[in-house]
Amino acid sequence: NDPFNIYALANEYKSHNSEKALEYFEVLIDQHPEYVATYYHLANLYLDLGMDEKAKATFEQGIQMATRQNEVLLLRELKSAYDEFMMDF
Repeated sequence: NDPFNIYALANEYKSHNSEKALEYFEVLIDQHPEYVATYYHLANLYLDLGMDEKAKATFEQGIQMATRQNEVLLLRELKSAYDEFMMDF
């Protein structure tokens, strides 16, 4: 139930089993929405899977959560990735 453990599992699966990684990242968003690092990785996974609308929404949610938590570094990373994504969207 520890969000870090779920996050670590999702990242382990990301390179060889996207569907399993997606399951773990979505569990994190549902059960631990305050775990801000999830949003960046989940949004990029959605992009890899061609799920652009979900990626866009996830970037936006992550930016809101990082702003609320004053997570400056994660906010910068999310905004940068979101801006790059929007240029291609």
